[in-house]
Amino acid sequence: MSELKFDKEQVLSNAKHMAGVYRPPSAIVVKGEGSYLWDLDGKRYVDFYAGIAVNSLGHCDPEVSKIIADQSSTLLHSSVAYPSPWPYALAALLVEKTKESGGMYNASNVFFGNSGAEANEAALKFARRWGKSISPDKTEIICFNSSFHGRTFGALSVTSNVNYQAPFAPLVPGVKTATVGDIKSVEDVISDKTCAVIIEPLQGEGGIRPVDPAFLLALKGVCKKYKAALIYDEVQCGMGRSGTLWVHSKLPKEAHPDIFTSAKALANGCPISATVVSPEINAALRPADHGCTFGGNPLSTRVAGHVLNRISDPKFLEGVQKKSELLWSKLSSLQQKYPKQIKEIRGQGLMLGVELTIDAKEVIVKARSLGLCTIAVAGNVIRFLPALNIPDEVILEGVAILEQTFDEMFGENSSA
Repeated sequence: MSELKFDKEQVLSNAKHMAGVYRPPSAIVVKGEGSYLWDLDGKRYVDFYAGIAVNSLGHCDPEVSKIIADQSSTLLHSSVAYPSPWPYALAALLVEKTKESGGMYNASNVFFGNSGAEANEAALKFARRWGKSISPDKTEIICFNSSFHGRTFGALSVTSNVNYQAPFAPLVPGVKTATVGDIKSVEDVISDKTCAVIIEPLQGEGGIRPVDPAFLLALKGVCKKYKAALIYDEVQCGMGRSGTLWVHSKLPKEAHPDIFTSAKALANGCPISATVVSPEINAALRPADHGCTFGGNPLSTRVAGHVLNRISDPKFLEGVQKKSELLWSKLSSLQQKYPKQIKEIRGQGLMLGVELTIDAKEVIVKARSLGLCTIAVAGNVIRFLPALNIPDEVILEGVAILEQTFDEMFGENSSA
């Protein structure tokens, strides 16, 4: 690894100049390939989190890298004032593949940004713009408990986590909170003043919690009754992560959203987000209602088109389901071995969570020391978000490391 330009002490010294919102680095990664990562010391890790559901085709995918190299030597950026053909091609492809997958049947138009929070900000703005076209006071928004939609002001305002919200209050007014799975809680807060209802059809930061399809169907019915736009946040759970292109691809069209958002895996690591809207929402928008300097840049949109074509392939998605079954079966075996420590396994596709009866952070730290990278969520849940094309043998290798972690921490010969 003689090509490395940094040593650990230098990186840690440089890290002191990062803003206070960042924790000190626990592992400093310098290389990735497929479903493996390497740190500054040359140690190799099995990657079970893929940059938080971003690198769904693995690290340094050869085809993606080739496109990046070609486009970066052709045109990196020109802005919406002088656009390239690539964002238009991607918008059309997103609409086409969404409908082909059984997703949003009336998907029509797309706005591009750079991140999930930006995609959700756009969704909220578009919904409010549409709402005000119906009535000037149709501006309220409903979100749900255990939700996460981003850390910008609008997105944070609909993220029901007091630890995230409290330091920055007061937030955007007019937001009400309902309970996932409880349609009455929605009926109690919705009104003719509601312009939007936003929900993750598979919650991520809330602890990897799939939402009951029957609830989503009922939710769309209530939204339709009050003329409120239903927004599905598929930033983390979308792009094949659940085993279908979108989580809502599994739902009947009567439960489809009026707006949905995507980011993370859309370009396998190149920053991009998409906010997809129906014709009704789009009809309320006007030029310059929203914008983004880097949104729709030729590099990210070209890469995203390639990634979308690969992930939307039915055979690829079948592979995700099979890998999910393998990972789930191995985690279930571990649960049988350690029933006192493992409470529940849940999720869809390759977005799985293992809820522990203890704090997950110590387990994560121990697993990392043994060569497995994953992350905790909601305090006691280990989140598994591997690349969607992770080889079966690497799944087995990763679970073996996790089992070794439990053996050393909780086995008969452990000090626990």
